[in-house]
Amino acid sequence: QVQLVESGGGLVQAGGSLRLSCVASGRFFSNYIMGWFRQSPGKEREFVAAISVSGTSTDYADSAQGRFTVVRDNAKNTVYLQMSSLKPEDTAVYYCAADPTLAVTTYESKHWNYWGQGTQVTVSS
Repeated sequence: QVQLVESGGGLVQAGGSLRLSCVASGRFFSNYIMGWFRQSPGKEREFVAAISVSGTSTDYADSAQGRFTVVRDNAKNTVYLQMSSLKPEDTAVYYCAADPTLAVTTYESKHWNYWGQGTQVTVSS
């Protein structure tokens, strides 16, 4: 099993940047594909980005492509989501997710087995 703890959320103006971090505890972090999802009030949890176990393969939602970057540091058991050019519509609770068997193109949250508690990102206009 793996436990996930996100941090780095906050309030930022439109056009600004934030870097989210997700630290994993437990064994074999490098065996888990890692993902980022987000959920805003009244909406379903949606895929944002994912990264393979080696970090060489990534995938992004259309809304994140070109603005967000996902990277991982297996030595630190950490995955990051660098967000830039933020928009008010990026406002949501952002969740880190992990799974040992999925592909980076697994967009449905129901398939991911491990979740963090989430971190709030608020982008003001």
